[in-house]
Amino acid sequence: MPVLTKRIELRTGSENEIVDITGDVQLAVEESGLDAGVATVFVPGSTAAVTTIEFEPGLAKDFPAMLERVAPDDIDYEHQRAWHDGNGRSHVKASLVGPSLSVPFEGGVLTLGTWQQIVFVELDIRPRRREVVVQVMGEAETEPRT
Repeated sequence: MPVLTKRIELRTGSENEIVDITGDVQLAVEESGLDAGVATVFVPGSTAAVTTIEFEPGLAKDFPAMLERVAPDDIDYEHQRAWHDGNGRSHVKASLVGPSLSVPFEGGVLTLGTWQQIVFVELDIRPRRREVVVQVMGEAETEPRT
């Protein structure tokens, strides 16, 4: 089974920054030349995450606000006690959302819902240089589409 790996380079400016990477993932699928399969999106690192969301201004505020309620910055974290780097909450948030996502595709197109985008979420407390790994696996079309 063919596998294509592509890396998306990002620079983030702040905690809770959300970046729509749907177009980059779709481009990886198109470049693979595969007709049907799965695109796996993975972020190396323990203070960032990927997920799907309706990427619009309201949810771009609601999503970080929800994470703040779950892992607020004004409580003690054992990570902070051990490392004194201020980002204990960042690790907790990232582990809740998760580092990877798998999206099937058919006809060379991601099978996302109408209002669904793939997003990278920066959860660290300082600007970062990030890499998102996209692996596309599947099959090329064996018969002409009708």
